[in-house]
Amino acid sequence: MKHVLVTGGAGYIGSHACKALKAAGYVPVTYDNLSTGWQDAVKFGPFEQGDLTDAARLDAVFAKYEPIAVVHFAALSQVSESMQKPALYWRNNVVGSLTLIEAMLKAGCKEIVFSSTCATYGDHDNVVLDENCRQEPINPYGASKRAIEDMLLGFGESDGLRSVVFRYFNVAGADPDGEVGEFHQPETHLVPLMLDAIDGKRDALTIFGTDYETPDGTCIRDYVHVMDLVDAHVLGLNWLQDGKESRAFNLGTGNGFSVREVVNESRIVTNKDVPVVEGARRAGDCTMLVSGSVRAEAELGWRPKRSNMKQMIIDAWRWHQTGHYDQ
Repeated sequence: MKHVLVTGGAGYIGSHACKALKAAGYVPVTYDNLSTGWQDAVKFGPFEQGDLTDAARLDAVFAKYEPIAVVHFAALSQVSESMQKPALYWRNNVVGSLTLIEAMLKAGCKEIVFSSTCATYGDHDNVVLDENCRQEPINPYGASKRAIEDMLLGFGESDGLRSVVFRYFNVAGADPDGEVGEFHQPETHLVPLMLDAIDGKRDALTIFGTDYETPDGTCIRDYVHVMDLVDAHVLGLNWLQDGKESRAFNLGTGNGFSVREVVNESRIVTNKDVPVVEGARRAGDCTMLVSGSVRAEAELGWRPKRSNMKQMIIDAWRWHQTGHYDQ
């Protein structure tokens, strides 16, 4: 059996990745401290509870399963929180990743697929982003991910660690089968916040910033369906298993949607009104983040199948109405 250690495998993206890995013939071993993940989401392989900063616990898990590779999702990921608590992000994301890499090398595991972010690029106004754009993050979250990317390259040179880095854009949607979905406490992502407002779980959706230099004044993001995203991670793992060199890939569709456009699409899909209020910009938010890359398609053969806004909201709405984890 080919065991793959999935850090953060009890979270939104990690749980979907575990399903995709199992379907591809791997045995995903979820390693999660359950600070933001849900044990109910661990359905596709073994579960080991532990923190990234716990070297002894990581050593024990590597010894038990002898994974052939790591798929690394575990991280704090709220831009606004990172602006308020930067030390938390440097300690959890960077120190945690360093501890993980050291445990990998100690165990002789030298392949890792890393969940990075387009936030490493910073705010390049009105520029579609490819992998050659300057990485100039404007918040501690993006900076922490950029630091981990640099760390992976450094350990590649010193110890032969090979990595596939995915810088992805906004993730939305849910498993069409309804086995796993998106659920955070507190919720910070646009689509589930919007669906909460639609069905009365919150008074209204707050639109943070209506004075951006965009056609309707709200910031623009590139959205990728979570199932398409995790398909890329399986392709990235296969890339490493085939002995190929370390590589970074953007995962986006090249299509940007403003906050207001997402809200309008949800009205069409759900046939319900979306109560909204307008708020001030949040510190650390970029005006536009849209991928202009074709590298993932050209080199990995990655072709998104469900990443249109209508389908993402349809799948998210289905999960929102029927899916939940024990709280």
